[in-house]
Amino acid sequence: MIMLADKYDSVRRQIVEACENAGRAPEEVQLLAVSKTRTADEVRQLHTCGQVAFGENYLQEALDKIEALADLELCWHFIGPIQSNKTRAIAEHFDWVHSVDRLKIARRLSEQRPADKAALNICLQVNISGEDSKSGCAPAELPALARQVAALPGLALRGLMAIPEPETDPDRQRATFARVRGQLEALQAELPQLDTLSMGMSGDLAAAIAEGATIVRIGTALFGPRHYPNTSPNSQA
Repeated sequence: MIMLADKYDSVRRQIVEACENAGRAPEEVQLLAVSKTRTADEVRQLHTCGQVAFGENYLQEALDKIEALADLELCWHFIGPIQSNKTRAIAEHFDWVHSVDRLKIARRLSEQRPADKAALNICLQVNISGEDSKSGCAPAELPALARQVAALPGLALRGLMAIPEPETDPDRQRATFARVRGQLEALQAELPQLDTLSMGMSGDLAAAIAEGATIVRIGTALFGPRHYPNTSPNSQA
């Protein structure tokens, strides 16, 4: 518990420092704790530190945690690749989805969002580095997709999410994040309600914040290295 609290404080300090260096207010950047492969008890412990927003990649694991932690007021973000047969459960149980990259998925989320729930917050995932192994919409396809998703009932299109190709050089990190920001700014000319850039992880959060990130997805720096006993790792934190 003490170690988790210390890591949480350290990440919060990194965010504040990055915001100060970028001339931004720390309140502009939300910490999303990526809790994939972590236990409900660990999420509960981090909540006692003040963390409310948690990101999950694997649906069944996430649903188990959501049920186990139903007594807490948490904000759940789905950040993993989405299969068509998973959309109903995502639409019913999550507050945000960061990984929409095609209209079919957006339409299913729209149709399956319960009428008694607030609109589901949506980020379109853009494959900014053009990697074959990564999900995401090609930048050239973003304007048409954004226009179509913004018109769907039950959804609130908020912005973009990106997982750039891993890079250790801060200048190159910033250059890639700047391209994502440029994509958002181009969309805002037609869709001024867009206000979210979900980008930046444990190894590049400072560069992401410098280029306008409003949500940083942090897992390893909070919880330590992950172990994947029955599934393949995916680099969204």
